[in-house]
Formats: sequence, C-alpha cells, structure tokens
Amino acid sequence: MVGRRQIFPRGWRDFVLQLGIWVGFGLAYQLARGIADRDPLQAMVNGRLVIDIERGLHTLIEPDLQRVVIQNDLFLDAFNWTYWLSQFPVIGLALLWIYLFRNESFLRVRNLILTTNLLGLIGYVVMPTAPPRMFPEEGFVDTLASSTALNHGSGLVQLASNQYAAMPSLHAADALIIGFAMASLARSRWVRLAWTLWPSWVWFSVMATGNHFWLDIAAGIGVAVVAWTAVAWLEARRGEVPPAEIAPPRRF
Repeated sequence: MVGRRQIFPRGWRDFVLQLGIWVGFGLAYQLARGIADRDPLQAMVNGRLVIDIERGLHTLIEPDLQRVVIQNDLFLDAFNWTYWLSQFPVIGLALLWIYLFRNESFLRVRNLILTTNLLGLIGYVVMPTAPPRMFPEEGFVDTLASSTALNHGSGLVQLASNQYAAMPSLHAADALIIGFAMASLARSRWVRLAWTLWPSWVWFSVMATGNHFWLDIAAGIGVAVVAWTAVAWLEARRGEVPPAEIAPPRRF
C-alpha cells in the first residue's frame, strides 16, 4: 500500500494547506471581482475608449473574427467551453499535477498565478472595463448567452463575477503562465507542443466569445510579465532559483 507521504511529496498536511490556499484564493478572487463591480457607467466609458483606440489603430478585428466563428457550431462550442474552463478548472488541475509530479516547481508557479491575479484585481478596481459583448451596436455577439445554458446571468456566475473585468484579461495572463510552466515541465514532445499552443488558443477564444478585446489580452500579458519579474526578484533576494530555470522533467 502506498503511503500518504509517497502520494503527497511534502506530506498530507502540506497538501491540505496548499488546497486550502487555492480554494480560499478562488473564493476571495470571485468576491473581490464582485466588490470591484461598482461603477458600470465608467466601465462602459472605458470599454468605449478601448474600441476607439483599436479603431484608431485600424485593429478593431474582433467583430470580423466573431462573424467567422459563429458560422461553425462545433468551433463555437469549443471556444465557449474554453472560456469557462480555462481559468479555475484547467489551472487547478495543472497545479495539482505540478504539485504531485514536479513539486520542486510548484511554489514558483503558484506564486506566479497568485501575484498575477492580485495585480489583475487592482486593474479591475482602477479601470473597470466593459467587455466587447456589451457593445452589440458595434457588431459584437455574446456567444455564451446565445449558445450555452451557462452564461454570465446564471446563478452563482452572476452573483460572484464582475461583469466589468475585461481589462486586463486574466484569462490571457493565466493561460500564458500555465502554458509556459506545463510546456517546460512535461516530458512528451506532443504534450509540450499542446501546452505551448494553449495560450494562443485561449486568447483566440476570449476574443471569439466577445469577452475580451485584443488590448485586454495585451494588458494581461503585460501583467503576467510584471508578476514574473516580481517573483523572480523576490526569489533572487532569497537566494532561490528564478522561475526561468524550471527544473527539467524526471518522470511521468
């Protein structure tokens, strides 16, 4: 019989602690997003500003992208479910795998995710921004509302989510971090390739579903870079290995 200490690299108490941190963070994250949802008028103004900036740069590509996507139900469903699952389910499962099989990198990746999301929450408070789906007059479509039973008006989603949390895109930031970490830690060439492509798939999906502008995605990438820099600096101060030096895979 395999002992619990063999299942959990640092023992079951540490696993419970990390699980509690993750669950607590998830609840605090959703509540904080809801609390930040306090100025709908300013959020709409900021969303309009993003549209005007993209139009001024001749890069308002999202409506055209959506017109192509909504013609194919199969791809549309894939994009919709990517939007819902790419945050907590995918991140949670990826962190669990890293904890169990690449434990030496777990704290580093966890800290990157936590730091990135804390910075994103600050952005939501400072600049609440309406997502593209709230501007149907510009040709945007809320694909989640029209194609699935699960949407932003559903039960707990409506209660806990911030409808004006487009800038920065934490979908984009978290996908970049998890994609890089998993691609660095996986053994299989095909698995590494899949995780390398994961951020791009998520970025495309959040635009295709009308939930983020490309400027939101760019801001999310910027937040991830700032978080990465901050965590690397703190680790260097403590004499730890920086995030760029994720240990190579040994098994699995």
